[in-house]
Amino acid sequence: MKVAVLTTSYPRFPGDAAGHFVGAAVERLRGRGLEMEVVSPLRFRHYGIAYGDGVVGNLRRHPQRALLAPAMVASFRRAAARAARDADLVHAHWLPAGAIALSLRKPYVVQVWGTDVELARRAPWLARPILRRARRVVAASSWLADAARQLGARDVAIVPSGVDVPESLEPEAESPEVLYAGRLSREKGVEELLVATRGMRLVVAGDGPLRDRVPGALGFVPHAELERLYGRAAVVACPSRREGFGVVCAEAMAHARTVVASAVGGLLDLVVDGETGLLVPPRDPAALRSALERVLGDADLRRRLGGAARERVRQRFSWDAVLDATIELYREAAA
Repeated sequence: MKVAVLTTSYPRFPGDAAGHFVGAAVERLRGRGLEMEVVSPLRFRHYGIAYGDGVVGNLRRHPQRALLAPAMVASFRRAAARAARDADLVHAHWLPAGAIALSLRKPYVVQVWGTDVELARRAPWLARPILRRARRVVAASSWLADAARQLGARDVAIVPSGVDVPESLEPEAESPEVLYAGRLSREKGVEELLVATRGMRLVVAGDGPLRDRVPGALGFVPHAELERLYGRAAVVACPSRREGFGVVCAEAMAHARTVVASAVGGLLDLVVDGETGLLVPPRDPAALRSALERVLGDADLRRRLGGAARERVRQRFSWDAVLDATIELYREAAA
């Protein structure tokens, strides 16, 4: 089977954080014998719109680039048409890529991730034909699946992102650290995190529009380095105001790290409060600080929650299970 993958975010080099979850799935599907042809900004002209802050973030920060968006879309579609010519199926990541897939007259599945759903709620009439004409709509969490149905999707499959479960675990740093990894932006709860962690040892791996508020931030780090940071952390904070899935949360759990997360979106599929981590209300720095202090002050609690988190990921989010579900979905959609 040949699948043409359409995406506006894809790793540009080994260890690149951009579109890491898309690239990881593609490489593993190739390992299962599928022919995967990726159409990403590495294959079409994106005029500086695709990377950095992402398409939406770049257009917000640089409105003048909106004049170049039609040229990017045209270049994207030409590359997609070439890749899809002999493909059995098109897999479009994010709704804008789904619009490209819709125009190709090929069987396609469209995967929603979060930001695209939020934008589509402002113009549901644009999203509805993309979702309804897809052979299947793919969502990484129950929350995303419900959001897609509200926008008109009829046939939605929940297939989470896969996670590597390391065979061995590193010991925590001697002085307990709180780790945050991800985009430095308001929707990720970074402002609440900075208030909640005053006086704590906070390690931040990420970049984004709030970078100047976090002078010690490491920027986006290669994935191998991020795994080392997971190993050092006593607790990983995921204080998002909204979250489609929560790749960082899942990866931290795979490393047996206790996660303190907001009770929103896809994080609710990952964290069972009091069993595999702690959930707190979003936008509540006081609740976030209280939960972090509780975990930092109790090594036994960290071991119990972290061990249970690792087992939950092993059972529900391992790559074997995710790849099996993806291949079955492809076969049904292409039939």
